[in-house]
Amino acid sequence: MLEISHLTKTYGDKKAVDDLSLKIEPGEIYGFIGHNGAGKTTTLKSVVGILKFDGGEIKINGLSVAENAIECKKLLAYIPDNPDLYDFMTGIQYLNFIGDIFGVDQQTRKERIQKYGDMFEISNDLAQPISALSHGMKQKVAIISAWLHDPKLIIMDEPFVGLDPKASFLLKEMMHEAVKSGAAIFFSTHVLEVAEKLCDKIAIIKNGKLIKCGTTEEVKGDESLESVFLELEGE
Repeated sequence: MLEISHLTKTYGDKKAVDDLSLKIEPGEIYGFIGHNGAGKTTTLKSVVGILKFDGGEIKINGLSVAENAIECKKLLAYIPDNPDLYDFMTGIQYLNFIGDIFGVDQQTRKERIQKYGDMFEISNDLAQPISALSHGMKQKVAIISAWLHDPKLIIMDEPFVGLDPKASFLLKEMMHEAVKSGAAIFFSTHVLEVAEKLCDKIAIIKNGKLIKCGTTEEVKGDESLESVFLELEGE
């Protein structure tokens, strides 16, 4: 579903991402971990077509992100680390706007907005302007908008930040549901316990370079993911 080959992105003299290659299959939850500034967000933004990259190739379901930008974006959903939504819209206007962009029919979008709005207990708040919503509520609107068009690839940058424990649990359930239906999920997180329990595979990035990847069991061995991560960071 996602193939990153020799991805390189530089800012001036600094290589933010250095020759990174990864493959994510349908049905996989893939965790992406590393310290602040390691290159996680740059990689994710390159995958979703926000950043142009300097070298390598990214393919989504066999399509090149550089050459087939629109086709690739139809297949994916992206939740950034900060939910920058349109403050002047109400929650429901924003969700309908996203539904229009992805061509989701009225009946389907109505059902999905109702389902996820009720699940996150924000259906009654969707009539409010987004500017009046808390960070956590905006994050919930962003999650609903991402799931609205039934994406085949879901990219998330620190999705659990700002969510209360119940909402975090619900998001994990939604992630499991999505991969059961054949989607792939690639997300960054600093919460290593979540990554350890949730992910089929994990990639660790340091100073733009991929230093370890594989199944969660392969990466952590007999130790906790936290101790392996700190060990690799130390080296």
